[in-house]
Amino acid sequence: MTDVQDIMSSLPDDKIDMIAATSVLQQQAGDIRQTKPNWSSYMQSQMISQEDYACVSSLDKDKKAQAAYLQENAPQCAKTLLNMLSHVSKDQTIQYILVLIDDLLQEDRTRVQIFHDYANKKKESVWAPFLNLLNRQDGFIVNMASRVVGKLACWGQEQMPKSDLHFYLQWLKDQLTVAEAEKKRLAEAAASHHDHHRHGHHGHEAHHPPNSHQHQIAERYREISSAIDDPQRDRAKEDLHVTLTNNEYIQSVGRCLQMMLRVDEYRFAFVTVDGISTLISILSSRVNFQVQYQLVFCLWVLTFNPLLAEKMNKFNVIPILADILSDCAKEKVTRIILAVFRNLIEKPEDAQVAKEHCIAMVQCKVMKQLTILEQRRFDDEDITGDVEFLTEKLQNSVQDLSSFDEYATEVKSARLEWSPVHKSAKFWRENAQRLNEKQYELLRILVHLLETSKDPLVLSVASYDIGEYVRHYPRGKHVIEQLGGKQLVMQLLAHEDPNVRYEALLAVQKLMVHNWEYLGKQLEKDSEKATQGNAPISGKA
Repeated sequence: MTDVQDIMSSLPDDKIDMIAATSVLQQQAGDIRQTKPNWSSYMQSQMISQEDYACVSSLDKDKKAQAAYLQENAPQCAKTLLNMLSHVSKDQTIQYILVLIDDLLQEDRTRVQIFHDYANKKKESVWAPFLNLLNRQDGFIVNMASRVVGKLACWGQEQMPKSDLHFYLQWLKDQLTVAEAEKKRLAEAAASHHDHHRHGHHGHEAHHPPNSHQHQIAERYREISSAIDDPQRDRAKEDLHVTLTNNEYIQSVGRCLQMMLRVDEYRFAFVTVDGISTLISILSSRVNFQVQYQLVFCLWVLTFNPLLAEKMNKFNVIPILADILSDCAKEKVTRIILAVFRNLIEKPEDAQVAKEHCIAMVQCKVMKQLTILEQRRFDDEDITGDVEFLTEKLQNSVQDLSSFDEYATEVKSARLEWSPVHKSAKFWRENAQRLNEKQYELLRILVHLLETSKDPLVLSVASYDIGEYVRHYPRGKHVIEQLGGKQLVMQLLAHEDPNVRYEALLAVQKLMVHNWEYLGKQLEKDSEKATQGNAPISGKA
């Protein structure tokens, strides 16, 4: 199985599109091809007509005979196959028909038009027979039907109607979400089982499969979960990770999305089902490199649309991809992330947005990764070209960078740290009032971080910044109170982290006190006391 995946991974995307989307699916398809249904028994029991029997029997022959028959009887082939999908109920037969259709389309992309033409002539939906199958319980059926839908949608002259398109993209998104949620749930359950075993609890609860087409996936998860209870299995945890992050069908779903998002009209439809957030959410968790590659590829094709390229970093794409870039060892993942970064600079029509993307990359330490990549040799010229392009653009952006640009980008990234700009009195004197721009956008983000962040460093820096804003802008106290920031800062006085408590105390004092000269002396005393008390205060000026 691994060999198949490695071969697949090494092929260029335009060569593999939908070929063998996953080795598991492909292996199952291979088994299904070997077990032809007994079509004569179907005809004898009047489950299919004489003409359907003649057609499907002819399509069951060798490739040459099959192609010749298809050439002469295209409408009948479409009629028979669509008819059988709608009227046959047995899972094994549906599986076989789907593999047959998928193989016909894979051999010649133009054959999708056979199905479109027949449906149009009959004034029927070509999509309905396949979309209906997405509600089946059998994992192979729903994913093979999904593959066929992707081919019909992308290889034909006609695009999916909006309602069908929305349904299909929502289904694909849900498959990613369900797979990810199930992975987390079962990983936690497995860890819990392991802890119980260590503490002498040998009872083993059975997991009941969810009532959905994830049944087969859950089945495999359970096997690994039970294996973890065996202390003799040293590799149990590794096996769990490999299985959970390489489940049977998530790569097939990813491959369908890779195809669909190459079509511009489908890109916007994907955004309307909140697809980008889903991709980012999964990428921010621990998934294997193949899934990483596929989902980043989806982001890459989305960024070919200038409007989407402009909006992309509102989903925190740059910080997430920068993290993956610093950790990944696979060249294909590196290549596709660099390609996304390049598009985020090249594609936006607004030069200011491109500049903001550059600054975001600088703040996420992308330049450091580019320096490391420059020292490596790559067979792929695209990587070398993208590294050179990005290095030049990021270096230029650093030279043009105003301290306020830098500050604004850091706040928007939600990754606050004690960068020099925070502690610069000159910066706050000159720029405090600019935090009022765009209806207090940056202040609203700082207040939101006080309310939602779990990171003590972020809470400390946000508290400090709010204090400095109040200190340097005459109406600052009123603005912060209106935004709900005062109450949040006061709540942090009871935070478990001493650094957060310290910065919250400073901010509260700035919110309360009018006499700044007196406050300055008080702060010096507080700082001395904290130092004498060995309070672990870091990053202070």
